Amino acid sequence: MTLQIASTILIAIALAMDAFSVSLTKGFSQKHLKKQEILYYGLFFGAFQAIMPIIGYYCGNVITNFIETIAPIVGFILLLLIGLNMIRESIFSDDSEITDKFSFGEVTLLAIATSIDAFAVGITYALLKSEIIMPSIIIGIVAFGFSIAGIFIGKKIGDYFGDKFQIFGGIILILIGIKILLGF
Repeated sequence: MTLQIASTILIAIALAMDAFSVSLTKGFSQKHLKKQEILYYGLFFGAFQAIMPIIGYYCGNVITNFIETIAPIVGFILLLLIGLNMIRESIFSDDSEITDKFSFGEVTLLAIATSIDAFAVGITYALLKSEIIMPSIIIGIVAFGFSIAGIFIGKKIGDYFGDKFQIFGGIILILIGIKILLGF
């Protein structure tokens, strides 16, 4: 394995950590996800993680300063709102009212929020004048795999700890948002 492929895989794993964490929370908060819906999570997270570096690559220096300023704020706001909603549903709803439904809108927002850093990676590839297609494919495949694994692990954790574990999931999403906002 060449050094470039190894570093791309490490970058892909680092980028997939947010998608994995969010998938973990969805696994223990949405216990009745069908296999098709789990696949959608993997596809959405993988696709956005693959597409965002390409977009970042072609945007390059043109909007770097603007994106670096606004992207963490957007990611934070999206994850904060989704996390607060999970906490609200867990506290103020009885167990039969908690939304356990799959939503394309929510998975899209989560995929965007967790792939903003992939956009910045694309800008870096452009500045280094590196090839972007193969790294984007690797990044997308790794994010897909980590997302699917996160949901299955989350389902096991949720079964063990019970329904109120959704509060923990909301807190995780908010913490990921704070991490994005602070640039860690």
